Amino acid sequence: MKRRSFISSIAGASAVAALSLPASAQVLTLHGASQFGDDHPFTKGLMKFEELVKKYYGKPINFVLHKNSELGLEKDYFAYMNQGISVDYAIVSPAHMATFSKAAPFIDAPFVFRDHDQMNKVITQDVLKPISDEVAQKADVLLVGYGGGGVRNIFANKPVRTMAEIKSLKIRVQGAPIWTRTFSAAGMSPTVIAYNEIYNGIQTGVIQAGDNEAAGVEQMKFYEVAPNLMLTRHAISIRPICFSGKALRKLPADLQAAIRKAAAEAGDWERDLESNSDTTILTALEKAGKLKQIKFEERDKLRASMEPVLAAYAKEIGADAIYARINAIK
Repeated sequence: MKRRSFISSIAGASAVAALSLPASAQVLTLHGASQFGDDHPFTKGLMKFEELVKKYYGKPINFVLHKNSELGLEKDYFAYMNQGISVDYAIVSPAHMATFSKAAPFIDAPFVFRDHDQMNKVITQDVLKPISDEVAQKADVLLVGYGGGGVRNIFANKPVRTMAEIKSLKIRVQGAPIWTRTFSAAGMSPTVIAYNEIYNGIQTGVIQAGDNEAAGVEQMKFYEVAPNLMLTRHAISIRPICFSGKALRKLPADLQAAIRKAAAEAGDWERDLESNSDTTILTALEKAGKLKQIKFEERDKLRASMEPVLAAYAKEIGADAIYARINAIK
């Protein structure tokens, strides 16, 4: 109740709040949101975005970044940006855009990207423009930069090394259908559970496992209930920096330009930060005795079990052209 009351109190406190003041007195305030604390790459990426906006705008402007899930989870942030309330900008998983674009979650699916170099080329060559255009048109949320870069592995309360051992593993997956389909194709038993309920779900036996980047495993302390980290390396996350279209259109043209430029650069910066921190985080956790890194011996078989599902799903949702362009990038 306390969080709901707080959200209600700032529902109209986005960038538009200062626009009723005389021009000479206007100091705009932008509200951002992060599920995580200061040490997570997503939060750092949004702080970098703030720094760059101030640099490129060159005029007084205020930022309020609501951290540690103060305004809920990423799915909530996207809903707020869609409505033009509470949150002006945030980093959001493509899974939460599925209502408006079936193709959006696909770009974050298992084994879509071969490696970081390919993903970076996909972003710089604007291969994802059809998806960002669709999200902008249908959700009125703009994908103004691309963070992510973390490699996702499976963490579980028991060691899993082969396809036989992974069979029927009760694993939490994101809400987008492609995650359920691909993990089912690999023989696992996926179920959709909210991100903030994973820890308790494993602790109580509702699930046995989940998947996440190293930064998420560390921040959410998943190693306490699932200390076995299988190096499946089944996905490289892509996490768009989003901005509310309703909020952006109410801003001065020079600030809009600064936001777009800053977000693109902040996304590149965050992606580099996150991709380079994975090994460091996991090594430190293992050295501290908090988790054990386990080689998944049949990663090629895992990929082979999922790829037909990816191709079929891409065709089903009309993303086969995008998927073909991704695969064509070497």
